[in-house]
Amino acid sequence: MRLEYFEMIDRVESLDREAKRIVVRSVVPRESPVFEGHFPGHPLVPGVLLTETMAQASGYLVLALMGYTHMPFLMAVDKARFRTFVEPDAVLDIEAALVHEGSGYVGTKARIAVCGKPICDAELRFRIMPFPPGLDDQMRAQAARIGLTEHAA
Repeated sequence: MRLEYFEMIDRVESLDREAKRIVVRSVVPRESPVFEGHFPGHPLVPGVLLTETMAQASGYLVLALMGYTHMPFLMAVDKARFRTFVEPDAVLDIEAALVHEGSGYVGTKARIAVCGKPICDAELRFRIMPFPPGLDDQMRAQAARIGLTEHAA
């Protein structure tokens, strides 16, 4: 996980095409410029970055299910709940499941847990659009880096 570059997912643990579900893992870095201001002397992962982590897990699920033909762009976050804080070195288990698809949009439900303890969850909605020029290759490279392509085969 490289917070300052918004690279939130370290690796794909599983992809279940039939259930339309993905499980990914990330380890919060011990050091990051993000922690210099959030909060000095008491580093915590900002809730917005936890939301981004759930969105990225959902996005990779959508990419895999659609065969990398379209890009999911986050449009809405609903019913987000945060139960506790996340500190450096935490191992995040992130799960996302597709719950709606149609009319150019998809919806997912996602959650994050640490050692089986729920941290946060949300319902996310994405607009599905053609890739901007050059972004499809970048997304395929990111998907390969985190092991999505080997699970999507």
